[in-house]
Amino acid sequence: MNVTIYHNPACGTSRNTLALIRHAGIEPTVVEYLKTPPGREELAAMIRDAGLSVREAIREKGTPYAELGLDDPALTDAQLLDAMLAHPILINRPFVVTPLGTRLCRPSEAVLDILPADAFKGAFAKEDGEQVLGESGERL
Repeated sequence: MNVTIYHNPACGTSRNTLALIRHAGIEPTVVEYLKTPPGREELAAMIRDAGLSVREAIREKGTPYAELGLDDPALTDAQLLDAMLAHPILINRPFVVTPLGTRLCRPSEAVLDILPADAFKGAFAKEDGEQVLGESGERL
């Protein structure tokens, strides 16, 4: 299965999502989007395919969101996309794209919705110890 994760290795949610994908026996294409951001059309398509508005895909915490005035409701989607492309840290993470769909995987277990249900054969816990999958690979 072809899976791509737009990943930030400094983010726990992103690391947990990557670990869940690998737990399914899938080695994804890992795009460190802060180093290699998606293009405008690719970013817009991911946001649309995930069922989000552009505003919902913007990360506020730990970014220049406020100082750039991005909380202004008059800003258009095009202006918000411009800001995300100029400052990739504004792109919320992690986005995962699979043949079964596209998701912003917050929380990380949202990735389970777009991976084959039968791919999980054992238990899985997040970095903080929170159990996500049971011994039989069932979602908890």
